[in-house]
Amino acid sequence: MKDPQTIIQTIRLTEKATMLGETNNEYVFVVHPKANKLEIKQAVEKHFGKKVESVRTANYAGKARRERRADYGRTNHWKKAVVRLKEGERLDLV
Repeated sequence: MKDPQTIIQTIRLTEKATMLGETNNEYVFVVHPKANKLEIKQAVEKHFGKKVESVRTANYAGKARRERRADYGRTNHWKKAVVRLKEGERLDLV
């Protein structure tokens, strides 16, 4: 699981993530659930060419969903990574 495209799945562009990017130079990514902080750091540095200061992660359980039947399905479990870049580094996302 060393390929950056498999580790970093997508970027989260929410209001909170935008505020983190503007104030703290932090960016929020959806990453592979089995990726650790070191792999996430290396993937961001290789994919974007920026230096990473720190990485925070959080695991989220999938929610139970029901659609017109009695049995329940479930959305996928996912992992979020908040990556802080070093001073002077920026990501142009939009």
